Order: sequence, then C-alpha cells, then structure tokens
Amino acid sequence: MLRNYLKIAIRNLMKHKFISGINLFGLTVGVTCCLLILSYIIHELSYDKYQSKAENIYRVNRTFINPETGDINLALSAVAPPFGPLFVNDFPAIKKMTRVLQNGNTAFRYEEKRFNERDVYFADENFFDVFDVAVLKGNKDKALDDPYTVLLTEEVARKYFGTSDPINKVVRLDNQIDAKVTGVYKAFPSNSHFHPQIMISFNTLKDTAIYGEERLRTNFGNNSFYTYLLVPEDYKIKNLEAQMPAFLDRHIPSEGDKFKPSQWTSLSFTKLTDIHLRSHKDDEMEENGDIKRVYIFSAIALFILLIACINYMNLSTARSIIRAKEIGVRKTIGASKQELIAQFLSESVLISWIATILAFILTWLLMPWLNELSGLSLSVKSLLQWQIIVPLLFIPFIVGIISGLYPAVFLSSFQPVKVLKGIIKVDNHVFSFRKVLVVLQFAISIILIVSTIVVFQQLRFMQNKSLGFDRDHVVVLGYNSALAEHYEGFRNEMTSNTLIKEVGRSSRIPTGRLLDAMGAQIKRGDSLAPSGADIKMVVGDDGFLSTYGVKVVAGRNLSRSNGLRDTSAFLVNEAGVKALGLKSPEEAVGKEFQYGRRKGEIVGVFHDFHFESMHERILPIAFLMPVGRTSYAQLSIKLSGQNIPAALNHIENTWKKFLPEVPFEYTFLEENFNRLYEAEQRQKAIFTVFACIAIFIASLGLLGLSAFAIGQRIKEIGIRKVLGADVKSIVGLLSADFMKLVIVAAIIAFPIAWYIMHQWLQDFAYRIGISWWFFLVAGIVAAIIAFITISFQTVKAASANPVKNLRTE
Repeated sequence: MLRNYLKIAIRNLMKHKFISGINLFGLTVGVTCCLLILSYIIHELSYDKYQSKAENIYRVNRTFINPETGDINLALSAVAPPFGPLFVNDFPAIKKMTRVLQNGNTAFRYEEKRFNERDVYFADENFFDVFDVAVLKGNKDKALDDPYTVLLTEEVARKYFGTSDPINKVVRLDNQIDAKVTGVYKAFPSNSHFHPQIMISFNTLKDTAIYGEERLRTNFGNNSFYTYLLVPEDYKIKNLEAQMPAFLDRHIPSEGDKFKPSQWTSLSFTKLTDIHLRSHKDDEMEENGDIKRVYIFSAIALFILLIACINYMNLSTARSIIRAKEIGVRKTIGASKQELIAQFLSESVLISWIATILAFILTWLLMPWLNELSGLSLSVKSLLQWQIIVPLLFIPFIVGIISGLYPAVFLSSFQPVKVLKGIIKVDNHVFSFRKVLVVLQFAISIILIVSTIVVFQQLRFMQNKSLGFDRDHVVVLGYNSALAEHYEGFRNEMTSNTLIKEVGRSSRIPTGRLLDAMGAQIKRGDSLAPSGADIKMVVGDDGFLSTYGVKVVAGRNLSRSNGLRDTSAFLVNEAGVKALGLKSPEEAVGKEFQYGRRKGEIVGVFHDFHFESMHERILPIAFLMPVGRTSYAQLSIKLSGQNIPAALNHIENTWKKFLPEVPFEYTFLEENFNRLYEAEQRQKAIFTVFACIAIFIASLGLLGLSAFAIGQRIKEIGIRKVLGADVKSIVGLLSADFMKLVIVAAIIAFPIAWYIMHQWLQDFAYRIGISWWFFLVAGIVAAIIAFITISFQTVKAASANPVKNLRTE
C-alpha cells in the first residue's frame, strides 16, 4: 500500500509540474532558512562548552555603585589582582583559581622579524589546570611557571620561526624585556569567549618595572585582571555570592571612609558558558553575542518555515479543482477517507523529503555567504552532530504532516456525486481558515519589513548625527612608552609638515569605553565635599582636544608652557558641570576640585561629545594630565586631508626615526567608528534578506489562494464578460477581496512591530522615534507585492474566453 501511495504521489508531482515546483521551491527555501539560522544558533549556544570543566568554571565580576543613590557606575568582568589569591585563601572549597591580564598592543621581535601583536595575555601557572588547551610543544605543567617565559599559538610560531623548533628561542617584547619560548599550543576555537595568541607567564608581572609584586598583593584599584574559579561539582555559587559583602569589608582598606567597601562595590560570578550570550559588562574581552538575538532569529526561522507550510496548504487546496474528479473516482470504487488522507500525506512528506535534501545542499552552498554576512565562522558540520541530525531527520515528517494535513482532510471530504458532476463548493468556515493563513503570512512579512526600516533608520541616525568632535582624517596609533623621553622632538617633527595639523596623546580615544574613574570632590562653602557624581577619567595632553576639534566653552585648555605639566589643573565636560551641581560652565572655572588624591582646580570646560557609542549616554568626564608613571595608551594625529598618502608616509618615516624597533601600524578613527556598529550592520543585512524571503514566500501563498478563489468564480467571470464587463473592472473586483486581507494583516502587524522595535531601540541611549511613515511604507510595499501577485492570476482569468468558461457545467 505504501509503495502504491508513493508511486501515485510521484505521478501527481510529475503531472502537475508547475504547482509541484512552487510547492517544492517554497518548502526548500523555508527549510534552508531554518538550517542556516539553526547553524548560527548552534554556534552561539556552543560557546566555551568544549571545555571539559565548563560547568564548574565561574568568572568573577566587579560592580561599582554610588552608595548614596544605589546607581551602578561601572560593571566590570575583570577585578583587582589581590582578589584571586584571597578567594583561594578564604574559601578552601575552591579547587583552582587562575588570572589573565590583557596586555593590549604589544611589539614582538625575533631577529629581523617585527610585528605588533594584539591578542597578548599574561596567564598564571594555574591556567592549564582550569582551561583545556592543547599544548603541542613544551611541558604543559611548567610552561608558565617561570618569569620571562612565553607560549605561542601554532600560527604565531610559524610567523616568527617558520618550520624551526621555537622552544627556548628568545623573543623581545615591547623593546623592553626578553622572554623565552617554552611552549606552542593549538589556537582556541572560534566558539571561545577569548582567543589569546600569545601567553606570557604571570610571574613576569612581579618585576617592579612591569607591575610589581607589591601591587599584585595590595592594589584593589586596577580592575584589569580576569579571574576564574574552578569549583567542585554541584557547588552552590549563590552561597559564595552571599558571602561577598563580608569578604570585601574584610579585605579592602576603608581608610576611615564614610561607607563600607561593600556599600560602593560588589562581586558576582558568571558561569563560563553564560559569558558569551548573557554577559554584557563594560569591559568584555571580546564582543559577546546576545541571547535576545538568538531568540529573534529563532522566531524568524520558525516564522519562515510556518509561511512555507501555509503555502503548501494553500497551493494544495488550490489544486483541488484539478484533482476533484480523481478523488470522486477513488471514493466511488471504495477508497475510505483515511486512505485518501494517507495518500495526500504521503505526497506532502515526499515533497518535504526532497525539499530537505535540496535544503541541505543549498545550506552548504550558502554557508560562506552567511559567514560573510554574520562575521562568524559557521560550518555545516555543526548540523552533523547526532544530537542535531536525529531531530533533523524528523523535519520532513513534521513539515510534511503540518503542511499536508489540512489539504488532505479538505480534499478527502469531497462528496463523489458532486465532484463527478463538477460541483465543487467550499463552505465559508474553510475559506475563512484559508484567509486567516494568508493574513498570518503577510502579518509576519510586514513585521519584518517594519523592523528592517527601523534598523536602517537607526543606523542612518547614528552615522549622520553630530558627535561633537571631528572624526575625519584622524590617524590613531598605539602609544609606546619608549617615546616619552623624546616626545617633544617627535611632535615637532610631525607638525613640521603642513599635512599634519595636530598631534595628541591620551589614555583612551573616542569610540573606546570610559572605564576609568575616581572619587570627585568639589569645594562647597569653605571646604571640599564629595560630589556624589560618577565622573570618568581621561588622561591626555594639551593636543588631544584640538586634535579632535573639541571646543573649550569656558576657561582654557591644559598647557605645557615652559616645559611644565599642568598637573594640578582639570578640565570637565558640560555633563560634568551638571553632575557636579553647578549652574554654568563659567561657574565651574576656578573651582577647587579633587579627583582621587590629586588636588587642584577646574581650569576649563569643554563641549560634550560622544566619546562612546550611541548605545551609551554622554557621561561626565574629568580630563587631566598624567603625573609620574605615564598613562598614555593612544596617539592621535589630525591630517589636513589634502594628500593622505604623503601624510601617512611622513608619519611612518617619523615613527621609524624615533621608534626603529617598534613596527608601524595605524588605523583611521573612522574605521573604529564603523566597528562600533558592526553588529547592527549585520542585523540590518540579515533582517533585509529574511524580510525579502518571507514576503516572497508569502506571495507564493497568495498566488495559491488567488488561484483557488478564481477557480471557484470562473463561471461568474465568464457571465460578467458576456454582460459587458471589461478586464480592468474584473481585475479590480477580484483583487479587492485579497487586498482586504493585506489590510487586516497590516492592522495586526503594526502594533506588534511597534512593540518589538520599541524594545530593540531601548539598547540605544540616543535613538530615533518610530514614525508613522515606517508603517505606511511597509503597508504599501506589502500591498504592491500582493497586488502584483494577485494580478498575475486575475488578469489571466479576466482575459480568458468566456465561452470556454461557460461551456462545461
């Protein structure tokens, strides 16, 4: 019987190639979209799960709180260096603790090979006890024990040493220290939340010239150390978290402060496998994903598959007129309703199987495109795990039954006497259900169109909005401490060329994050009093503001006149003036001010500008010069913009003259700015693609419904033409009913789309309003596409010979 069902199914598919082709195409596209999105979801959910101890590893986080208001000032995924050993000492149940420190841009040299390396980390001797790392060369147990030792990935080792053995070779770091290569390890996979290419032994930091052993034990202010704890199985991390206030009060020196340490700072823990999707701290090692994005794309995949299944229902029932007599004959010779349902379900399952096979082939072909679009390294192999492949084998049956059940029940319900006479009528209930399906299709499509428009407009807003500084023609280089002694000569050499307008140094640059802060006090009455404001710190020189074209609105800029640093002077931005409770910039100038332990006065106020991305509000900033140990990390150079290649050549020559040992590498600030919104750009592209796919598949469904409805009214059309109706009036009459469905879909979709995108926009401190015309455009686009789709059938029916339509009863 099953063989008979399949044989008849194949015959029907071959006999009605057009309808079968549309059915197959719709399901193939739907399943392909699902597989592509599924590969993305699997990748996102797999982060750090390759680690054998992943379920028992937790990262320590630190949050700073305004004790007077309870507001969070800073949320960090790294903590101060003393916390790690203190955890092990105070909580014996903790099995292992390891700390890593990002070293930023680091110049590496071996013989004549010089490169700037970015993914450089200090890692302690416990690192391999906590994390699974495949060490290919060297002693894994001792590779990070001694100071001045370094491990490299295979790729980095090949870059410096070619095919020769790198073990015990000596490399030079930042032109300051020599380190011995003690190991080569396999690079971390793409689904890791960080990717160190070079690991330097943590004990190297004990050198006073680099960091110092004393500071590692006592400095609770430098929160740059990513600290991980390995705990026993079934360990109650919430119990440990509950002990953190007492732990903080016990170890952080209060120095007679008004508030206990636990009132202005807190510690929390994030499970290793939750970091990528559920952690959004201010200083994440790398850009994380977002669980909300996973939910959104899961919904899109299900919606597109649902639209494809609805298409099958509509197109199959639209074909009912063609197959009516076949059904009548089958019923007359004794076929039961259950047998007919089984016959039609076998057809839909067969089409689903073919669609699934084609979808796997398309997924494999389209995977490079998706990787380029998403910026990820997805692979079809992720779909070939048994946990995934087994459920996928059920897709043809699930899709086939979902899409084929309604047409099977519908077609098998025909009465043989009537269908053999050519009388086929559809009751209002069934027809209404079909309309509901089409309304659902277009509602989903309109939601996606509105979402795409909102994402487009928000990105346009961010790219065109005035940032308060000039980002054009600014070249950014990593500042090297070796430049400190010769900086004046370097700067003079740079600006001697008219193509260079200004040079400035700073701890951070616009497009970065403002992570540094100290307590601020300002004079109120006769004494200094805590401001109660969270004011971020940027260390810079007098060239920084002019490099970025930031205006001083009151007072003056910092100065290095007579070779003396303006170390007791502070600049604040306009947001800082408001946060300090001052009425105007002019009132702020001359005010006594203490920031951290440095006392002085506010000498100037500069204009507010967007230092961070527009996800963040403009924060109060204190701008000051460094004292003692240099705090510069970035060098910014403003070009005139007239001859950029010549200007870059001059910068490179000057750099090599003063820093011959340090590789010359630069970026334009505009590139950094564009990187801020890469996730939104990718989201825009993906929304656009899937919105187009959804509305295209929905149009196929509307094609099926229009074919079905016109088939029911074919004689009515013939009579109207005989009585003198022209093609235009008939097209208008037939299209009106379908356009009503699009209008109903729009009415349903608009409030849902508004809510979804309103929630999405909350991630931006500076955002657009959702305008009425977004919905109008989406509705018009859907209506035009629907009308074109309907017209394909209605024009054909209205142009047909009425005699032919009326000839057969």
